[in-house]
Amino acid sequence: MTLQHKQDAQFAKSVLFVAFANLTYFFVEFIAANNIHSSSLFADSIDFLEDASINILIFLALGWSIKNKAKLGKCLAVILVIPALAFLYTIWQKFNMPSVPDPSILSLTGFGALLVNLTCTFILMRFRNYQGSLTRAAFLSARNDALANIGIIIAGLIGYIWVSMWPDLIVGFLIMAINLDAAKEIWEASESHEIPLKP
Repeated sequence: MTLQHKQDAQFAKSVLFVAFANLTYFFVEFIAANNIHSSSLFADSIDFLEDASINILIFLALGWSIKNKAKLGKCLAVILVIPALAFLYTIWQKFNMPSVPDPSILSLTGFGALLVNLTCTFILMRFRNYQGSLTRAAFLSARNDALANIGIIIAGLIGYIWVSMWPDLIVGFLIMAINLDAAKEIWEASESHEIPLKP
């Protein structure tokens, strides 16, 4: 097996692991979000599902041409918008039925999500320029999610001293903004039809 084949195999395994980790924690966070009526956790759980989808698509597209990868990059940019739409739906629900999420569950679930995303970021870090915009999408998604998880933990801690739904909503807005910015960056990379860079 050549060095290139070994690198491709390592990348494929890494992408599949990240997809499985994200899909698994989607269920954990989605259940927690529904139990405590948290907008930020709900938006972040959809984000985990989106990350799993991105990494599965990247795995399937490994042998594609640069042109087809650029097209898929645009699809991934659109997928990154899904959590934002999910959050807008939860806002509508929150204002119809105001509720304050349990700060302990919010912080602990956010901490678990942070561990998952930091692990995925570490795994994908050395591949972030490996397949052009596709792997950049996966790396940016994991990195940005880790930042959002820190926000969820902080919202939970604030909940101990300020009983309000606003910290949860504000973090939800942060998650939405992060995903929209990542979507813009991936779309622009796809538009340039960038040539995949090798490590």
